[in-house]
Amino acid sequence: MNAEWIFWPVLAQLLLTFWVFVLLVRCKNRALQQGTVDPQRRALHDDAWPDDVLQVSNNIKNQFQTPVLFYVLCFMLWALNAVSALALVLAWAYVATRLVHMYIHTGSNYVPARLRVFKIGVLVLLLMLLLGARAVWLA
Repeated sequence: MNAEWIFWPVLAQLLLTFWVFVLLVRCKNRALQQGTVDPQRRALHDDAWPDDVLQVSNNIKNQFQTPVLFYVLCFMLWALNAVSALALVLAWAYVATRLVHMYIHTGSNYVPARLRVFKIGVLVLLLMLLLGARAVWLA
């Protein structure tokens, strides 16, 4: 198995993060055009922006929470030469949960569904952590 394949889901997660930044710019521009922003407070206060902007902004913050663990685990598996078919499946599954989470968070923002997807993603990370711990143990 080519260990570098673990970087494809990493790249996909990075692209997802950049896509959310693009969404944020679009939402902010729309809010500015519609006049739904408090111009004096917008630079320092999130509450100056309408809810749709805050949803996307909050999702960007989410892209720097558990995904950081994902990046570390992918690089750890690669460095330990522990990239397997299971590791790749888990990595792609994690990215899929982040994509669904982003879709829910920036759309309906239905918290029970968002929470379920988040929990699945964390479970996938835990499984990746176990693979990494096993690789360290066997090294």
